[in-house]
Amino acid sequence: MRRYVLLAAVPAAFAAGFLSSHLMPGAMAQSTALSAQIIDVGAMTDEQIGPLVPNVGTLRSRTLVATPNGTIAVQSGNVPRHTHQDADEIQYVISGSGTFWLGDQQREVHPGDLIVIPRGTVHAGSQNTSGEFKVLAVKLPPQAPNDIQFVK
Repeated sequence: MRRYVLLAAVPAAFAAGFLSSHLMPGAMAQSTALSAQIIDVGAMTDEQIGPLVPNVGTLRSRTLVATPNGTIAVQSGNVPRHTHQDADEIQYVISGSGTFWLGDQQREVHPGDLIVIPRGTVHAGSQNTSGEFKVLAVKLPPQAPNDIQFVK
């Protein structure tokens, strides 16, 4: 039951962001031209995802979709524990299994898991037991470049 609720959170979050940008008085949605496409993120190699992000562990990230309301990126690797103060994050585990920091607990994750990370929640990949972590990361609203606070 809990998984179904989590799976329903993704479209609900997108719908809320989309509707709020169009229904709120004075809200101006930027025009964003999306292109119709199918992307096989499971088959993407680290080289296709991109170079290591400086000073963020072994993280590689490639933005696939960017709108004024949110972004979707494919990410691989491992990052230190951190928070985002101004963006909620939803991660869908594509490959790799092991432990993941969520709040003050390390939790087991595996392909197919959906991780919901409200803004301000400590999170990080921790220790992979099977393959490198690869996730689809949704940020609502888009994460500002300086919105990452590392936690010891």
